[in-house]
Amino acid sequence: MRTTDLLAVVRNLGILAHVDAGKTTVTERILYATGTTHKRGEVHDGTTVTDFDPQERDRGITIFSAAVSCSWNGHRINLIDTPGHVDFADEVERSLRVLDGAVAVFDAVAGVEPQSESVWRQADRHGVPRIAFVNKMDRAGADLDAAVASIRDRLHPVPLAVQLPVGAEGAFTGVVDLIGMRTLTWTDDGEARDPAPVPDALREEAPRRRRLLEEAVAELHPAALEEFCDTGALGTGTLTAALRDLTARGEAVVVLCGSAYRNRGIEPLLDAVLAYLPSPLDVPAVRGTYDGTEQERAADPEAPLVALAFKVNATATGRLTYLRVYSGTVEQGDTVRDATTGRTERVGRILRVRADRHARLDRAVAGDIVAVVGLKSARAGTTLCAPDVPLVLEPPGVAEPVVSVAVEALRSTDTGRLAQALARLAEEDPSLVVRTDAETGQTVLSGMGELHLEVAVERVRSDHGLGVAVGRPRVSHRETVGRGVSGVVYRHVKQDGGAGQFAHVVLDVEPLDDAERGLEFRSTVVGGRVPQEYVRAVEAGCRDALTEGPLGGHPVTGLRVTLTDGSTHVKDSSDTAFRTAGRLGLRDALRACAMVLLEPVAEVTVTVPRDAVGSVLGDLAARRGRVGGSATRAGAAVVTATVPLAELFGYATRLRSRTQGRGTFTSRPTGYAPAPATAR
Repeated sequence: MRTTDLLAVVRNLGILAHVDAGKTTVTERILYATGTTHKRGEVHDGTTVTDFDPQERDRGITIFSAAVSCSWNGHRINLIDTPGHVDFADEVERSLRVLDGAVAVFDAVAGVEPQSESVWRQADRHGVPRIAFVNKMDRAGADLDAAVASIRDRLHPVPLAVQLPVGAEGAFTGVVDLIGMRTLTWTDDGEARDPAPVPDALREEAPRRRRLLEEAVAELHPAALEEFCDTGALGTGTLTAALRDLTARGEAVVVLCGSAYRNRGIEPLLDAVLAYLPSPLDVPAVRGTYDGTEQERAADPEAPLVALAFKVNATATGRLTYLRVYSGTVEQGDTVRDATTGRTERVGRILRVRADRHARLDRAVAGDIVAVVGLKSARAGTTLCAPDVPLVLEPPGVAEPVVSVAVEALRSTDTGRLAQALARLAEEDPSLVVRTDAETGQTVLSGMGELHLEVAVERVRSDHGLGVAVGRPRVSHRETVGRGVSGVVYRHVKQDGGAGQFAHVVLDVEPLDDAERGLEFRSTVVGGRVPQEYVRAVEAGCRDALTEGPLGGHPVTGLRVTLTDGSTHVKDSSDTAFRTAGRLGLRDALRACAMVLLEPVAEVTVTVPRDAVGSVLGDLAARRGRVGGSATRAGAAVVTATVPLAELFGYATRLRSRTQGRGTFTSRPTGYAPAPATAR
């Protein structure tokens, strides 16, 4: 088989969704339908393939992204099941960086939920084409049209439903395929029946929906519009090709439906993956840099090797590094270059991954997602390339931690082991940060949320057998400028023998409209009073000063600094002197400003019985929450509010007690807001 033929039958696919929408169940049914497993794994029984970690099985949620490979109709699908909880959004980010396509799973009752929106935006940033699967069509209150409307209203692509459900809620038995105008149904055991004609009850509705689909596609696709104008309809081939083009361009999303738990709708979903999502040949060539020049590498096994490490599992028996191979071929025993550090490493074994099980391979080629053994220093985000043709790919972004806890070993003799265990966790998960508090000497573990840190600490206890004491969670504050100052003069003069240091700067400081934008630096110096190279040094010094603010030593953000004047000395001025003047001058300026302390806030969506709404609203008000709205969905009240993250610690327990265990909530960080009584 030719190289292009091999790549054309590969799909690198992610499963994305809000927590509890059914991602892992969809993945399990895909593995069952493709013959990869011979028994359906269930989340509630702890028998799933991808949620193999003990904590995932105990908690019933996906915590770590898991890669699996399977085959369908002559195609190989490399599939990554991603977490849905907001605390593990960084895990989703690293997965999306290496995917060519994704299936977004939505609850047929809830529609688009907060974390659905977040992962959709993440996929937008990475340009990952998606199709949508509306799951749980057998639930009471399931409504495909309402779910499609929520996709249109909240996510803003054009949703194109290519199926029509047969039966509603508990009577859901299958779908009408609007492309082939046939009915697909399943038995009570989830076995697919032979395709059948459209049922009598939908004889009028199905052609009407097909017509609406054709009209919507013709509005978006020029070739489809031409055929529609000529013939008044779209052929199956034209419709399928147009849907594939629109999906690739992100102008529309194909919507399918089913019930993963009852194994209904999975085979058409797999067919849609092959029909509409791109192969490695269909995505743009990967772009990287080396020596300041930008280069492209096409998905060609004969080209020089370029691969990105997106996940690392550091275990007591060795390190497993997950790679997406973008270009070239890597074989067992090859020497590769870590383009980030310049080191060379040897590839031990190459493995085809199926969650926690592996099959050995002799080689991996462009388009593959595999794991390798033997790399000692590669981290998530590392580029591996051919030693003689280096290239550095842009690594996945890493979110800043927002919650911290102090951790210490219960026995002083275990302090060293605890440090090693935490270092291994941070190696696997870049969104975990370990540091030592300079004032207290405590070891501080920072992460993306309360659950994120809880999972990390539990791994230290279970995987390393360590007793660990944990302090109360604390949030990471920021400081910003409430009212600025102008004309702050700072002169840095140092004479201690030999060449001296001299720098003179005049700074204006003012707040930015967006307090989270960081530092905006500019210079209005005229007449060459401060040369350009020293201006850059002043900016670097100002950035150095932002690490600790005057209110409490928190990072400073959301300010504009303008260098308005200054002077130099013919002998004693230098980059170092002006960098020092920039740092110390801005610190003086910040002490003269009216500063405001910022605290992280989160958007909270609380779903409760109607009779508990008053109690929940009162509790949110007591937690300094600002209610943004409420709605009724499937007989329950859904309240949306913005709440300081510090006030959400322990909220799950409080909500359960106020609603007799019937209330649930989800949250996602939305940035920072002024903390009360902090302006000075």
